[in-house]
Amino acid sequence: MAYQPWQGGQPVPWQGGQPPAQASGQTSGQAPAMRASHADRERAVDVLKAGFAEGRLPQHEYEQRIGRAYQAQTHGELQLLVADLPQGPVPQAQFAPPQAVPQTFMPAPVPPLAPVNGTATGALVCGILTMATGGLTGIPAVILGHKARAEIRRSGERGDGQALAGLVLGWLSIGGWAFFLLMMMLAVLARA
Repeated sequence: MAYQPWQGGQPVPWQGGQPPAQASGQTSGQAPAMRASHADRERAVDVLKAGFAEGRLPQHEYEQRIGRAYQAQTHGELQLLVADLPQGPVPQAQFAPPQAVPQTFMPAPVPPLAPVNGTATGALVCGILTMATGGLTGIPAVILGHKARAEIRRSGERGDGQALAGLVLGWLSIGGWAFFLLMMMLAVLARA
């Protein structure tokens, strides 16, 4: 394979500008003439894959380097292929400090729980008792429900669901009694 210099006549580190036997003396760490194992080649290929995935290598150069990595005989040849790529996590100190997240994208702060409105609880209890009392607590449930909803809007307390449930049960009770009385009146009028 021919060695092509970079732009400006300077050799690309992975090509070395000279035959691999002479370039292998430029490695650090392991002995340059030490033969590379399959695992060594795979590690170099992994570094090349990461460099390509990060956009550090164009497609044609990536493919050339992968081919050369699988043909490499020594650690020195492999080192030349990955010398200009990061070979692990890049320390955060090289990057700018993290920017603060704009308030717009932050989740809304959770306010502390407000107390439950006592009138709303009373409306719910009266609404539930309409079934046991035959509808006698329906009117108090409606009155307490309306009062509780007004207090909740003004004070920001919790319990709007309880007040609404008391209102619904109270109105159902009143409606049931109204329907019953209407049927009784119609029955009386039908007999007359």
